[in-house]
Amino acid sequence: MCGLGARWCARADVMFDVPGMHVIDVEIDDEQRLVLTVESDQLEHGCPGCGVLAVGHGRRCRTLHDAPCLGRVTVLRWLTRVWRCLERECATTTFTEQHPLAPPRAVLGVRAGRWATDALSHDDTTVSALARHLGVAWHTAWVAIEAEAKARVRKPERLRQVKTLGVDEHIWRPSRVGQDRAVTIMVDLTRDQDGCLHARLLDAVVGRSGTAYKSWLQAQPDGFTASVEQAALDPFRGYANAIRDELGDAVAVLDAFHVVRLGTQVVDEVRRRVQQDTLGHRGHKDDPLYQVRGLLRHGVERLTERQQAKLTRCLEAGDPDKEVDLAWQCYQQLRSIYHATAAEGRRIAEKVIASFPTCPIPEVARLGRTLKAWKAQVLAYFDTGGVSNGGTEAINLIIEKVRRLAHGFRDFNHYRLRILLAASGDRTYRG
Repeated sequence: MCGLGARWCARADVMFDVPGMHVIDVEIDDEQRLVLTVESDQLEHGCPGCGVLAVGHGRRCRTLHDAPCLGRVTVLRWLTRVWRCLERECATTTFTEQHPLAPPRAVLGVRAGRWATDALSHDDTTVSALARHLGVAWHTAWVAIEAEAKARVRKPERLRQVKTLGVDEHIWRPSRVGQDRAVTIMVDLTRDQDGCLHARLLDAVVGRSGTAYKSWLQAQPDGFTASVEQAALDPFRGYANAIRDELGDAVAVLDAFHVVRLGTQVVDEVRRRVQQDTLGHRGHKDDPLYQVRGLLRHGVERLTERQQAKLTRCLEAGDPDKEVDLAWQCYQQLRSIYHATAAEGRRIAEKVIASFPTCPIPEVARLGRTLKAWKAQVLAYFDTGGVSNGGTEAINLIIEKVRRLAHGFRDFNHYRLRILLAASGDRTYRG
């Protein structure tokens, strides 16, 4: 099949697909593993010490684990050549051949490490599952994955052409109380030439504070902060201060989702207060305001006739002073900012910011003061074509999935590499 006198199989070499390496035997061992015996085609080698042509000094069998093949754990028996230097004055006596197939003293081949790293990047899997497919221990698999992941994360092109930057907090250790409970994540929200957003995680640092965000911005390569034109954020003054200090030329934009969520919280607070004032207890299932707690969060345009009738009936029964009704109307006005055209949305936003602080309902007045303090960031939404932190929230969901799959993390460096692989933007989603 491979020619008279050939030591290796040409067809098997094509399937193995490692330049310079040849397959001389294939078998299934007692553990049902696919075992390939391979060797290189290197026939001559100069001494690394003196450069004199060395002579063969036998072979050593080196065992490596490769990427799985045909549903089996794949093991390589590499018959490595041992060379001997004939120069008497050379300090090098014997040495072993090297090949890009695997670094010295490694248990996993380079291809296996790349395969496992790609699986963490594109598939919802764990290191334990990959270690099982490779036929090695968890730590052995992670050492190879960590080396490959660090090489990918350090690529300078990851931080180029970032024009829109998003920031948000993420709880990575829910059971903890303190500074190491949350992390700050930075996300690239730059749109492509077609206007499509492909959000990708740039980095994560321990702590939810302006100092953590500011320190990360200061640590970036020259030119990074100068290239950022817009910066999306939630209403947290620490992040706003960091953007002001380090991204002076960027336009800060308050995320539309967080603005609307503030309105939702106000309606809930007013409903609970009126519930206590009128009935003296928390909501029960038969209480009018408790029955419409979900409907009060909906947009008026999404309510059916039956739902509108129920909402009107329950508000008349449980809201004697019309406070909940007024708070709900204010919430609907706040939502309409982001459902109108740019010009109309700006007009409504300016009206909301001017009128809410004087509202007789204290919760709505407090919201008005908050929006007034963030007026420039709220109105910047219309100057930037609708920049939002939505892509950052989507990245947060991917991070949450990684944390659930791994049943939590203890080592932040391990956690950081895992989420950078999963949310790097290389994964392709198909609807």
